[in-house]
Amino acid sequence: MKKIIILMTLVLTTFFAKAQVDVITKHNGETIKGKVVRVEEYDVVFKYDGEDSDNTLGKYAIEKIVYGKSGRVENITEKIVVSTEEDWEKVVILEDKAASTGLKKVEEVRGKTGLINYHTGNTGDKKAEKKLKMEAAKIGCPFVFLTDDKSTVGSSSNRMGGSQNIKKGVAYKY
Repeated sequence: MKKIIILMTLVLTTFFAKAQVDVITKHNGETIKGKVVRVEEYDVVFKYDGEDSDNTLGKYAIEKIVYGKSGRVENITEKIVVSTEEDWEKVVILEDKAASTGLKKVEEVRGKTGLINYHTGNTGDKKAEKKLKMEAAKIGCPFVFLTDDKSTVGSSSNRMGGSQNIKKGVAYKY
């Protein structure tokens, strides 16, 4: 009789311990079981179930978190679907490297304006950004981490046509 009571206590303890595990669901369909330590501006810090070390995952990779203790569901980010070059406006420029944690690196992309153009500094910058986003969208990537942002100025820097904007980045997908 004592063995049955001990066995039942052990089974129930294990059941309740597992019920308090947080579940992180990623946009690529993967789930992570563990304990969410904190949700920060660009990422989520968690511990895998049964481990003590902190791990980090960028918010853009995470769809939702289901907290084990309360059952509360916290939606983190909407999935961004980019399937053709026409979806370039959906592409997000990541400002912090931490935001790309958990995303899959695809390839480097670049956008630039022509050396001789009729853009002012601000419109040239926007044109280079558009081309960068279009390159990412062409390969189905909803994210670009900007690695280089340059403006070269020619001899006629105060007139239209004297500058070139170049943006380089790394394209990421889920």
